[in-house]
Amino acid sequence: MRAVMLAFRANSDFAAQVDQLARFSGVSRSDYVRQAVEEKNARALAERVAFLSQALSTIHRQFNEELDASSGDGLADR
Repeated sequence: MRAVMLAFRANSDFAAQVDQLARFSGVSRSDYVRQAVEEKNARALAERVAFLSQALSTIHRQFNEELDASSGDGLADR
């Protein structure tokens, strides 16, 4: 995989905090920021999956309720 440079603007206090925390963590600033973005991406993806799962669950529940309501459709049990 080819590496791509990402850049963003931050104020000096934020940059100093990132530098200090990266140093305390024993990683480079790039690795520290990369890990933070990876964690944020994982949370966002998990939230999206949970949302879609809930939406699909609602659709299935409604479908099952419709099937249950049609059980008295005149067909005799044999």
